[in-house]
Amino acid sequence: MTGPLLVVEQLSKAFGAVVALADLTCTVAAGERVAIIGPNGAGKTTLFNVLGGQLRADGGTVRLGEQRISGLPPHAIARLGVARTFQVAATFASMTVRENVQIALLAHCGEQRSLWLQAWVRHAPEAQALLDRVGIGALAARACSTLAYVDLKRVELAIALALQPRLLLMDEPTAGMAALERSRLMTLVSGLARSDGMAVLFTEHDMDIVFSHADRILVLNRGRLIADGSPAAVRSNPEVRAAYLGTAA
Repeated sequence: MTGPLLVVEQLSKAFGAVVALADLTCTVAAGERVAIIGPNGAGKTTLFNVLGGQLRADGGTVRLGEQRISGLPPHAIARLGVARTFQVAATFASMTVRENVQIALLAHCGEQRSLWLQAWVRHAPEAQALLDRVGIGALAARACSTLAYVDLKRVELAIALALQPRLLLMDEPTAGMAALERSRLMTLVSGLARSDGMAVLFTEHDMDIVFSHADRILVLNRGRLIADGSPAAVRSNPEVRAAYLGTAA
């Protein structure tokens, strides 16, 4: 495939008189790590919800490769290669780490009818391989309810990888984590993006993480894209500094 993996064109979304997205146009290439930053209310979560199918845009289009995905339901978008992690890690607490990933593999393979029919015996090797990739293979037999939060974030990442995504949406991936663990997680994600050719689009309030791990940064303010460029270009952009980073950035 030539050209960008994700193409967003003139995307708009309003909630009554509040404009959440205003003619937003942007792209993300395969293997690229793109951060979305902006003040609260800038439209970051709305954009993610439109990309994932949880919200329908008022106007504009979204394409993944040659496929238009805007307007499709979440399960159809996921099948086409879009996965998402959330600010608060979501897992089945009473199930083991491996079982959580097996459930995702079953869903990806269209085997939902097997979910309650000894699902834990299916796709076990594949689940273990994914857990090894994210560095928690030794925790496979542990119940998720017993894990530290940093390990739950890695379980969530393994679940997302089970969907074989071409595009991974990460909503505040390092929220609630200590500085060292933030860096380790994003270093892992960066390696996965390079090795798999997976595009990563993430929101993040930690500017150290953004400027250390993003190839490119999109800056939103009141639903509008006010900057799109390299970390160095965004850091020095006067409009971005005024709207979000501040004069000390």
